[in-house]
Amino acid sequence: MGVYSSARGTIQIALVNTVLPYNFIILGISYMTTETLPVLAILGGTGDLGTGLARRWAQVGYEVIIGSRTQEKAEAAVADLREVMAERGVAEISVRAMENLAAAEAADIVTLTVPFSHQSSTLDLVKEALHDKILIDVTVPLVPPKVARVQLPPQGSAGQIAQELLGEEVYVVSAFQNVAAAHLQEGRGLECDVLVTGNKKVARQAVITLIEAAGMRGFHAGMINNAAAAEALTSVLITINKQYGCHAGIKISGLDDID
Repeated sequence: MGVYSSARGTIQIALVNTVLPYNFIILGISYMTTETLPVLAILGGTGDLGTGLARRWAQVGYEVIIGSRTQEKAEAAVADLREVMAERGVAEISVRAMENLAAAEAADIVTLTVPFSHQSSTLDLVKEALHDKILIDVTVPLVPPKVARVQLPPQGSAGQIAQELLGEEVYVVSAFQNVAAAHLQEGRGLECDVLVTGNKKVARQAVITLIEAAGMRGFHAGMINNAAAAEALTSVLITINKQYGCHAGIKISGLDDID
């Protein structure tokens, strides 16, 4: 069982079956029911990746808080999200605009989608608001202008930087590094798999639930140290995109051989 705090009090998450997909218990209500879903905050949610995730989650019924360094930018992103959802025929969505710290405080699960150069400063700002919560770190340590070259940090990966900076009181899960923002923003299905790393399996599974809600497949890929592999793949995919004029992703094969 994992225990996480939220704006509404303590959240207890427990696996209640052993067959994927897992169900969770939150405040006595199944995580997978339509009665209650976790509130999701996206810090740096005004960029391409953040807006793509916001569209996916808002469209399937999650309450989404778009966080930004300024209230004005967050409100502009919310207005754009409402417009896009209206064009897709989605009449009702639950979305709010806040500055990053307020967004982290109000959410149950927080996603970080800022550039690598702003990762540490953003996490320093919201660190206290993340205690006993899941942080989905989407950061890739790209070093412009040579973003097509793998340049991992001395700590091993951006995911490890986040975990070391925040401490064990925060459940850091690394994911979404190999998904093209352009595909996330589209309204159609997405054939891309997501590698999910983190030190707590129950936290990884909670993120896999969100990945599946966004129309993709998520896979347990081990401890946070393994985030280095997914982060490095991003530069490889950038090279492929430039070479072939596409938005490449990854796909896990061999699953058909499982009995």
